[in-house]
Amino acid sequence: MSSVPTLDEVEVGLDLPELIVTLTRLDLVKYAGASGDFNVIHWSQRLATAVGLPGVIAHGMLTMAVAARVVTQWVGDPGCLEHYSVRFSAPVPVPDDDRGIAITLRARVEQKQADGRVVVAVTAALPDGTAVLSGARAVVRLS
Repeated sequence: MSSVPTLDEVEVGLDLPELIVTLTRLDLVKYAGASGDFNVIHWSQRLATAVGLPGVIAHGMLTMAVAARVVTQWVGDPGCLEHYSVRFSAPVPVPDDDRGIAITLRARVEQKQADGRVVVAVTAALPDGTAVLSGARAVVRLS
């Protein structure tokens, strides 16, 4: 949909268009600079593996923000997003190469409310199928 969908156009069970987002080490550097989160697990392979991680991992808040794009791109206006919550179920390991890691984002309308709000369930998965979020929900207001 190119414009903000209306409540009448949306049905429970509607699958939003899938979105694939790739994160690279450069994205982690940019996010660290913007957020001020320079935790070593987001840039040092040696220290990340020393604490039991599979390698350098993406920031949780970066992962959360990227996953919200499946909803905000569908609705067409990020200002329609009223509430968004997630639980992290797995880290997003970002390889030290030029390809990065692709995260597949999907979402489905779970509920329509009489007040114009729509509840959308969001999923994010790594290429091997590992879910990186659980219980992710967005609430958007439609007209």
